[in-house]
Amino acid sequence: MNIEDLRMYCISKAHVSESFPFDESTLVFKVSDKMFTLAGLERIPHAVNVKCNPDLAVELREKYSSVTPAFHMNKKHWNTILLASEMSTDEIKKWIDHSYDLVVNSFTKKKQKELGFIK
Repeated sequence: MNIEDLRMYCISKAHVSESFPFDESTLVFKVSDKMFTLAGLERIPHAVNVKCNPDLAVELREKYSSVTPAFHMNKKHWNTILLASEMSTDEIKKWIDHSYDLVVNSFTKKKQKELGFIK
């Protein structure tokens, strides 16, 4: 997966915005103003930070050498995944989806309903 594919995948999701709130090189994707994915554009090789269930975060780190605790993030809840890694594009998308879902599920039921996630 390359950085442009990552961007297109993230912005295709409902209620996602992209911005550079920290600096000119850290692209942040938010669902209704809550971060679910970050990518450092100047970092080579490219990598993405994703939010993760704490137990799954540890499992991912043990399974893949290209997954590490996320730098400058809560390491219990965030992983960094190298995009050029042994992980397939589908696997990376799965973890982006997981991160997105964790954030959406953290919203109140009222907010989820307002955004159309539940009826």
